[in-house]
Amino acid sequence: MGIKTHKPYTPSMRYQVTSDFTELTTNKPEKRLLSPMKKTGGRNAHGHITSRFMGGGHKQMYRRIDFFRRDKAGVSAKVLSVEYDPNRSARISLVQYEDGEKRYILWPDGLAAGETITAGEEAEVKVGNAMPLRCIPPGQMIHNIELRKRQGGQIVRSAGSWAIIQAKEGDRAHVKMPSGEVRLIDQECWATVGQVGNSEHKSLVFGKAGRSRWMGRKPHVRGIAMNPVDHPHGGGEGKSGQGNPHPVSPWGWHTKGRKTRNPNKYSNRSIVKRRR
Repeated sequence: MGIKTHKPYTPSMRYQVTSDFTELTTNKPEKRLLSPMKKTGGRNAHGHITSRFMGGGHKQMYRRIDFFRRDKAGVSAKVLSVEYDPNRSARISLVQYEDGEKRYILWPDGLAAGETITAGEEAEVKVGNAMPLRCIPPGQMIHNIELRKRQGGQIVRSAGSWAIIQAKEGDRAHVKMPSGEVRLIDQECWATVGQVGNSEHKSLVFGKAGRSRWMGRKPHVRGIAMNPVDHPHGGGEGKSGQGNPHPVSPWGWHTKGRKTRNPNKYSNRSIVKRRR
């Protein structure tokens, strides 16, 4: 697991930084765990664009990931491979349980092919094992955390991310998120021990606009470069950027400093320390 630079035999290769993919053990996914994935192009059911600057991109098959793992409590599984997933920044691992069933899980850093993992309250606290928060000691790195019991892992799932249990109080645990936020989570919620792999993902550099298009991202056009009919910042003779002191969206909403969080949000009561 690492990154590599390239000889600048083209201008786009001069600054390009890519992954060396040394942690991968195979390039063929498990066909039974694949599902077709249709792209929306940012359009809703009526064909209207609801998310701008989306479109194109390479065709991909979705890998069904097991974020739950409760229904396999007490059943050990062998790690068969570490694979690339085009739909997420993290790598994934194919595991086979004792009953023969194969599933994908998020690949934790340090988990090698051939190792054995398990889930449940009696599981050992080691990388790749899943268990309730009450079974994990404070100070341990965790990922793939449930926010509500029996809902499956919902947070801390991207490449290189990890949370840490700071303390336990009553039936809740103080969990510090990657953002710095400290949140109260029920100790009956499950999490996986360890840090999500592919921690070098944040160091990658596309190097050219074409790689963004391969990922389905169209160019983000500045409002000042548009016409007045398309954006409040548009128009004017020449480059006129001084006539709009308050940045707004195409529909006139303030875009800098405007609070978007609902003050009556239910989850506010679970936040001990804000990330800001």
